[in-house]
Amino acid sequence: MTTLFILFAFMNLELFLKTGHCAETRDQVLSITPNTQEEVEVLKNVSTQYETNLWQPVSSDHIEAETPVHLYVPANSSEAVMDLLQKHGMTHEVLLANADELIEMQMRNDSTDPRSGSTFYQKYHPLEVIYSWINRTTHDYSSTVKAILVGSSYEKRPLYALKLSLNNRPNKKAMWIDCGIHAREWISPAFCLSFVHHALSFYNQNREITDILDSMDIYVLPVLNPDGYKHTWTKLQNRLWRKNRSLRRGTNCVGVDLNRNFDASWGTQGASHDPCSEIFCGSFPESEPETQAVADFLRSHKDSIQLYITIHSYSQKLLFPFSYITDEPENLSDLLEMAKGAADNIRKYYLNHYAYGSGGKALYLAPGGSDDWAYNLGIKYSFTFELQDRGRYGFLLPESQIDRACKEALTGVKTIALNVIEKTRAVMSPAAGAD
Repeated sequence: MTTLFILFAFMNLELFLKTGHCAETRDQVLSITPNTQEEVEVLKNVSTQYETNLWQPVSSDHIEAETPVHLYVPANSSEAVMDLLQKHGMTHEVLLANADELIEMQMRNDSTDPRSGSTFYQKYHPLEVIYSWINRTTHDYSSTVKAILVGSSYEKRPLYALKLSLNNRPNKKAMWIDCGIHAREWISPAFCLSFVHHALSFYNQNREITDILDSMDIYVLPVLNPDGYKHTWTKLQNRLWRKNRSLRRGTNCVGVDLNRNFDASWGTQGASHDPCSEIFCGSFPESEPETQAVADFLRSHKDSIQLYITIHSYSQKLLFPFSYITDEPENLSDLLEMAKGAADNIRKYYLNHYAYGSGGKALYLAPGGSDDWAYNLGIKYSFTFELQDRGRYGFLLPESQIDRACKEALTGVKTIALNVIEKTRAVMSPAAGAD
């Protein structure tokens, strides 16, 4: 018996050294780079015909030769996928050999008390805990923080935006930050919570955040897609859900990609009219209550909001308009200057690289996005942040890396916000001199 056990252990060790996992097949994340158009078609087939989840790019339509594809492969699809790759002589790298274990670990949330100290902001939290945190924050900072109900979701969950306002200066400008438009991007709501905590804790202590809050009101929407986010916490199989949870007649497929549902070249190349697609754009622009609520709020505050930031993951990019075309925005030089400054500061303080550029060139065509819509509304400083990482963990960024990811994003937000304030002051300087 002992001899058999030792033989089995050595066999597993040999397999582990060769493949990165033991005999028991777990859910894996693979990186596969197609070299030819034939291999592109193979990967498109794998990602659509097998039970897998395409991480990068978001849609099989965006798979291109010589560009890495990140694919989540459940254990029950592993053998078929591996056989197909081997049949076509396609190599792969295992990014995560035990993705399901990582999901299970992240869904074990112990903290239900927003007062549990600084470690609260180094964990992922279910929707109910985030709502509780909103209540506690508005209670503890009642003179400076107000919860605004901007609307409700398809399943009638509230969409709360926090307004941080430290003074009542006349004609005060504002910035908007939203998180969690895509349900599986858990680092995004984590950043919104961390940002609010930092802003309130370090006002009058940190010069940069003090200058920002003295100069601007800040609106923060922690979870734009509460139904989808709630769904990702229900069971392991739902962790990678992206869309909202709306239903429509004539199909069993659920949800709309809210970042394809804004009225910015809606429904054109880079979106899908197939309800089963991850990038389904909905029935018409602002067909989804979440999209319409945010759009209505921004429309009603367009004269005061100067800066729009939406937080996503992953790929470590700082993007600005346009994403639905490759044309350049009229204030390209300003947007480039701001994005470069943010990327440079992240590299300076955290030694991490963030690429930057217009979404249509730096990523792929994506019509109906909130950043393009905000820009077209008149908010000329509009950015999408794609946070950590670049694919090692992807949507399953470990909790041990939340703090660093949030600090990097905070550096980027502060850099851009201060730049916007400086430009506003320069424009207002003649009037300011007359005071």
